[in-house]
Amino acid sequence: MMKPAYLSAKGRIFDIQRYSIHDGPGIRTIVFLKGCPLRCRWCCNPESQIHELQTMTMNGKTSVVGRDVTVEEIFPELIKDLPYYRRSGGGITLSGGEALAQPQFAPALLHACQDYGINTAIETTGFAPFPVIEKYLPYLDYILMDIKHINSRKHKEFTRQPNELILENARRIAERHRNLTIRVPVIPTFNDTPAEISAIARFAGTLPGVTRLHLLPYHRLGEGKYAGLGREYTLAGITPMPEEKIQELLRAAQGFGLQCQIGG
Repeated sequence: MMKPAYLSAKGRIFDIQRYSIHDGPGIRTIVFLKGCPLRCRWCCNPESQIHELQTMTMNGKTSVVGRDVTVEEIFPELIKDLPYYRRSGGGITLSGGEALAQPQFAPALLHACQDYGINTAIETTGFAPFPVIEKYLPYLDYILMDIKHINSRKHKEFTRQPNELILENARRIAERHRNLTIRVPVIPTFNDTPAEISAIARFAGTLPGVTRLHLLPYHRLGEGKYAGLGREYTLAGITPMPEEKIQELLRAAQGFGLQCQIGG
């Protein structure tokens, strides 16, 4: 019996994380793909941004970031926790980096998961031509998509990319997929005012079928990686927001017909 062609698809990943409960429903395994078209100043995975292999030094130890794999090679690791997926309604989530930047490998991996009965999800910036995104949609149960800002100029200032394509894709995805959640990384100096969060929630409330908006508070957990890569962390002077500020922004997001929450 011939094996499915998708098992031979090759991609570049930099990590696999098990037992996640924050990247889609249930208990999930996260596959982190390398390469991203954005350069968000707050990115907690800076080693994910370029597709090329890198070296990173952490705690005095230098390691190579990134490895090339086929779907067939990594699939045994992904099914180790199948009982947990089944019991919790969990599964596999593709993250990064940006999984849309590997349009041969990522849809093939999602296809393999669905054929095995594993629930699938993606965390995405939505920054890709829509014909690329269409390759993914048949194999996704959940889509977690960032809307970082409504103002394109400010979006480009903090991420190096404008947001028109992202907003257009959010609408087109919503028109074609029943399970789209909008996420907002809330970053001081970028989008941490009630007016900015309200603008995002207002837009999200116009998307067909979208009912969920998650605010993801800024943290500095990835800051040490920048030094490990020989890069500057440009938000070094920024501190996480106090709880009362987050609650204020949560209230600002409400009132647009969405289920709003902190985290998720």
